[in-house]
Amino acid sequence: TTANLFCGFSSMIFSIKGDFKNAAIAVVVAAIFDLLDGRLARLTHATSKFGAEYDSLCDLVSFGVAPAMLMYLWALEPFGRLGMMACFLFAACGALRLARFNVQIGIVEKNYFQGLPIPMAAGIVASSYMAFEDLGWKPSEWQGTLLFAMVVLLAIVMVSNFRYRSFKDLDLKERLPFKYLILGVLILVVVALKPEVMLFVLFLTYATLGAIFGVLRLGKKRKEIKASVYAPESTLELDLQEEEN
Repeated sequence: TTANLFCGFSSMIFSIKGDFKNAAIAVVVAAIFDLLDGRLARLTHATSKFGAEYDSLCDLVSFGVAPAMLMYLWALEPFGRLGMMACFLFAACGALRLARFNVQIGIVEKNYFQGLPIPMAAGIVASSYMAFEDLGWKPSEWQGTLLFAMVVLLAIVMVSNFRYRSFKDLDLKERLPFKYLILGVLILVVVALKPEVMLFVLFLTYATLGAIFGVLRLGKKRKEIKASVYAPESTLELDLQEEEN
């Protein structure tokens, strides 16, 4: 978790120096550490409330503040105060997303996230720079406008009630259907064609599909709540039972 925080801090330093490539890479590495810390804690039986809170604080730096600073200094600075507010909105909604996640542990479905996870939103921001760099694009007027809209929409989706699959029910220690192997190979081939661009496309597709399904209410399970009626026995029946005993 501390390594995650270090990568987020390093990303901000790189952004201030104008080294946006390393800033984006640092966010991606932070996401890897964020993926590992929880698994290691569960494997070593070292999970705790302290660890959960510390993880969220580090996530806010690495996936909230660092990507917002990267996006502002790289693409949205020409928008002036409007660009600054868009990046602040991203960081603020990320903080709200993490706070809501902490208080809803054990309440919401384990297999789904409520709202876009903040590491995924940060990954979209970081991979957008890598994709632009790989394609030789510069955040000009119309491209900068698209990035501005993307940051605002990511902020809104993070605090939405849209359901995003967490894939926590996918147990790699068990046998899986053959189709999962085919799907994994296809994803690997697609990413390998042009890694920087395809990662951005995959991340953005995940965020977009979740938003579309949320707006259209597709795939939402309707839970039937069965009310259990409790009818206490009458006093007379209780008295009869006591006499029989």
